[in-house]
Amino acid sequence: MDIIANIHPNATIGKNVVIDSFVTIEEDVIIGDNTWIGPNAVIMNGTRIGKDCKIFPGAVLGGMPQDLKYKGEKTYVEIGDNTTIREYVTVNKGTAAKEKTIVGNNCLLQSYGHVAHDCKLNNNVILGSHAGLAGEVEVDDFAIISPYSAIHQFCRIGKHSFIAGGSLVRKDIPPYVLVANDPLSYVGVNSVGLRRRGYDIDKVNEIQNVYRYFYQKGLNNSQAIKSIEEELEMSAERDEIILFIRNSERGIVKGPQD
Repeated sequence: MDIIANIHPNATIGKNVVIDSFVTIEEDVIIGDNTWIGPNAVIMNGTRIGKDCKIFPGAVLGGMPQDLKYKGEKTYVEIGDNTTIREYVTVNKGTAAKEKTIVGNNCLLQSYGHVAHDCKLNNNVILGSHAGLAGEVEVDDFAIISPYSAIHQFCRIGKHSFIAGGSLVRKDIPPYVLVANDPLSYVGVNSVGLRRRGYDIDKVNEIQNVYRYFYQKGLNNSQAIKSIEEELEMSAERDEIILFIRNSERGIVKGPQD
């Protein structure tokens, strides 16, 4: 049976790309080598897809931002290498604010997920089914956002963090932590995820000790940072946590006692 697809002649298609039936690929699109585009997917103007990706049926990449400030300016979606985008995921292009929406390498966007304009997902991120990111959300490496979670615009999600299913995220989530409950709160360090990624028990304990200053000692963030810098040895993880919290504009998620 002949494959019926609508591919603009000016689209750039790499080597060994498989494009299934009823796919639409618009003019200003670049697709890297060895990528598969499943049936009924729509790849719209301004989309760049890396190598070895899998785009499942019904996904729509590069749609116009759902932002009333968007006036038709030239913007983009960038998808990294070896990323899988499952059924009916939508990834909107950027606006004048940042000009592009980015999904990094080795990411998994599960079915019906939504990534809004100007978001930035770094590498190895998992976005669960039906989870949604509002505009200009930033998600760092190895973060996991579980199904049915909703992330408020401008929030930052730290690396190696884990957000439980059905969460409403209105504050920044610091690196290495696990958050859950309603209202959303810190429930501990993501020790299982960290061990799976090669962090030894001493390093996990070190990270837990840093977070005790923020969530168990009754200190505000400024006091906690001052005490950590005075009392705990320097390390990449310690300093990364301090920098994230110091630079948080929305504030970080609270502890259960709050």
